[in-house]
Amino acid sequence: MAARDRVVTGGGGPSRRRFLHEAGRLVAGGAVASSLTLAGARRALAIGERSLFRFARLALPGLPDPRPTALRRLAWEVVRRTSVSTASDPADIRLSDANLFRYPFLVLSGDRRFPLPPENDIARLRRHITYGGFLLIDSCEGRAGGGFDESVRRLLAQTLPGELPMRVSETHVLWKSFYVLRGAPGRIIASPLLEGVERDRRLAVVYTQNDLSGALARDGFGRWEHEVVPGGEDQREEAFRLAINLVMYALCLDYKTEQAHIDYILRTRRLPR
Repeated sequence: MAARDRVVTGGGGPSRRRFLHEAGRLVAGGAVASSLTLAGARRALAIGERSLFRFARLALPGLPDPRPTALRRLAWEVVRRTSVSTASDPADIRLSDANLFRYPFLVLSGDRRFPLPPENDIARLRRHITYGGFLLIDSCEGRAGGGFDESVRRLLAQTLPGELPMRVSETHVLWKSFYVLRGAPGRIIASPLLEGVERDRRLAVVYTQNDLSGALARDGFGRWEHEVVPGGEDQREEAFRLAINLVMYALCLDYKTEQAHIDYILRTRRLPR
């Protein structure tokens, strides 16, 4: 069976709080931020702007941001739809930046081939993922299997040797971490699969080739920047719901597998579009 056809099924795992705390002990200078679990996010206003949940896009040489407004819009939707307090402005962060470990949710997006970072930077990304960080990879190429896809698979092979992306199972808790979903559309549907890499029984990397951020991008006048095909505005809403699920999964891991949360999951299914 091909590597990408194997399945990530999900399950329990060590807490994100413990992972990031351990990373804080191991990284030189102790610059790792405190864990941004859901409970921590609720305390953010009392702690200050620096402790709000903030998206961070990895800024790699030769890879400009193809959807610069998407994460700002997603941050706004996270606040509107959930109880997580977010900073509105995403960070652009280099792998060599001392503040890398302040951001538990990293985003790598692109629409072209890119060179591999230096080995020291790859080691820092490996450490971030190993000790609790979450990496969302979003291909904005408009097709599956292009130059960005080739570079991503080379990067993951170097960062997590022997742990190739696998299809995320339809039964994985990611599909019900906030909304109950059955697909992973973005601006397009270039691939029916959502791929992931598991570490310690948690999804540490999620990879979509459907231009998720293209469906989220909205300009300063409130206009959507890209048409969503083939499903139009219904598909755009599904893309937002997938993005929210990714955030909630990254912050909360698999607590929604508990029976106590079934009623809450069912209520989210009835939210108006």
